[in-house]
Amino acid sequence: MKVLLVDDKASIRGAMKQILENLGLDDITEAVDGEEAWLKLNDKPINRKDQPYDLIVSDMEMPKMTGLELLKAVRESDPIKDIPFIMATTVTAKHIILETMRLGVQAYIIKPFDAPMVEFKLRQAGVL
Repeated sequence: MKVLLVDDKASIRGAMKQILENLGLDDITEAVDGEEAWLKLNDKPINRKDQPYDLIVSDMEMPKMTGLELLKAVRESDPIKDIPFIMATTVTAKHIILETMRLGVQAYIIKPFDAPMVEFKLRQAGVL
């Protein structure tokens, strides 16, 4: 499974990457913000049978392009709109959580997270 891990903090990316690798997800590409992630998602011509990633795990609050903006862009782009998307964030505002759900986020992980929480959310989202 190819994972795109998006967070502007290297320490958070490192912690999440370690958890994902321990769960057997070891094909991980990192991006420092939504803009870089969007470029990686659109790096080469794709079609429904050859999506560039099987899962996106993204922070919400990042410079240049937020996780919510990235989620909207992914959901509006036909070739990649069905990639499972998990939001990992400190944002707990009900209206923001509802907006991510409306846009089709598979799971919402509240930071700080730990391995059991991430595994539970991935299973809940049907990724594991």
